[in-house]
Amino acid sequence: MQWLIMIGSVISVAGIGGLIWCILMALKARKSSADDEQLRLRLQKVVVLNMAALGLSALGLMLVVTGILLG
Repeated sequence: MQWLIMIGSVISVAGIGGLIWCILMALKARKSSADDEQLRLRLQKVVVLNMAALGLSALGLMLVVTGILLG
């Protein structure tokens, strides 16, 4: 079950990278946007990507735990 742990850890790291990317996108949107409506639209896109990255990270963690339990 080592392969399951490895795949899960790679997926988790990708999800964490996505979360960091979302933080950077939100900070950039906050600095660059002058209008509240523009800021709201940009942050709505960031929220969708944030949820996807969080789900990816959780999926990877589930794979790691499954690999540990089966191994």
